Amino acid sequence: MPAVSPRLVVSNHHKAATAVNNNNKRGVLCLVIGHWSLVTGDFAQPTSSLFSFLSSLFPMEPTEYKTMYSVEDRHWWYVGMQRISLMLIERFYPRRTDLHILDAGCGTGAAMAYMAPFGKVVGMDFMDVALRFCQQRGLTELAQGSVVKLPFASGQFDLVTSFDVLCHQSVGDYRDTLEELGRVLKPGGRLFLRLPAYNWLRAHHDEVVHTARRFTAAELVQDLQAAKFTVEKRSYANALLFPLAVGKRLAERIRPPASDYSDIAPNPPWQDALLSRFLFAEAKWLGRANLPFGLTVLVVARKG
Repeated sequence: MPAVSPRLVVSNHHKAATAVNNNNKRGVLCLVIGHWSLVTGDFAQPTSSLFSFLSSLFPMEPTEYKTMYSVEDRHWWYVGMQRISLMLIERFYPRRTDLHILDAGCGTGAAMAYMAPFGKVVGMDFMDVALRFCQQRGLTELAQGSVVKLPFASGQFDLVTSFDVLCHQSVGDYRDTLEELGRVLKPGGRLFLRLPAYNWLRAHHDEVVHTARRFTAAELVQDLQAAKFTVEKRSYANALLFPLAVGKRLAERIRPPASDYSDIAPNPPWQDALLSRFLFAEAKWLGRANLPFGLTVLVVARKG
């Protein structure tokens, strides 16, 4: 079967047949060695009851996607990480507008939207609720699947981004996933990872969003090298606010929060404006140097 650039791909480790026929939105799904690829048809919303059941086993809490969608465009952490991410992409791809980009674990699509000036961005996520929020943003290049078994042919993308995904319980051994992410990159293509730092900082937030592990830059670099990547940038981020975050998380061990929600929530506009300035300052610094510690690990690595 020839390689395709799907509008919708349903990754499925169980070999069961599914067809999509949603009014005028049609699609034919074909089994291709353990995953489903959309061969023809326009974007169709997922309708497989089996896939919905599988999705329910490992997601973040559904309310977290709704919260994420509602705050991503203004919450200080999201807008700050957007500034940092765009700075790094511009550093490696100055003035490029022709890239083929995969956002692996795209969530509700904010990163897809802000990376669009660099080229064509395909978003993939395991959760259909996340993809529906992407549709609300007007995004159409979407795929449903898992980073464990990407539903794309080898060597398709110039850049693969994966932001706060490999830390999740559903990923399993993330070192195998690094090889899978590398598989879909073109020779010389790059992988841009952003992940939570330091296991000793695990807290209530990690439980709610189903974080299995937090990382250090050193271990991530070692595992990327083992997966045949050449690391071109390694740093931490969110360093200026690090002492406050450490204090908050250590306090939670003494008095755990009673809430079932994560740390992501709407803030007063003044608070987002103030705290985002710290990450904007870090973005300028990271353009020419690295940060030795922080709440987030950033790595850019080249295939080969």
